Amino acid sequence: MRLFRRRKRRLREIGESEAYGRAYGDRSEQVKVVKLEPRRPRYQLKVSGETLRRAFAERLARREDAEREK
Repeated sequence: MRLFRRRKRRLREIGESEAYGRAYGDRSEQVKVVKLEPRRPRYQLKVSGETLRRAFAERLARREDAEREK
């Protein structure tokens, strides 16, 4: 049961070239394709995500051990 989408009846079927023209339109001189220069290389981080995750897990474990001893 369709509540919100009703199919529009077409008077005639459109061809592939006409569909392409409607979807993408004609090329305009207002739009200009430019080449981007390559991204600069990222700098090397001192700490990786995995090292940070391990350090956090160790801190949590120490905190839990300290709470158990109390």
